[in-house]
Amino acid sequence: MRDNLGILVHGGNHFIVRGPMPDPEQARALVRRWSIITIGSGVMATEEMLPWRVSTKEFREELAWAVEVDAGGEPHSPAVENLLAELQARGVVLRGL
Repeated sequence: MRDNLGILVHGGNHFIVRGPMPDPEQARALVRRWSIITIGSGVMATEEMLPWRVSTKEFREELAWAVEVDAGGEPHSPAVENLLAELQARGVVLRGL
């Protein structure tokens, strides 16, 4: 398991992230930045936010951290709910903000 791979969840949206677990302020900033990006737009997700980057090809067994940023009651997708439950069953702590 790699300590620098996790999931950042914001309501119905989620990001698999390569980098250290962000603190609350960093997590909120990442969600704000990544939530406005349109895939294929050419906008870099981590231009100002190194050392984090969104990753698209990872194994769920390697996720080592999970952070949930409050989305004002917006529900998670069933797939994200299942993944979070699986992570918690493995002992990965879900940090809620």
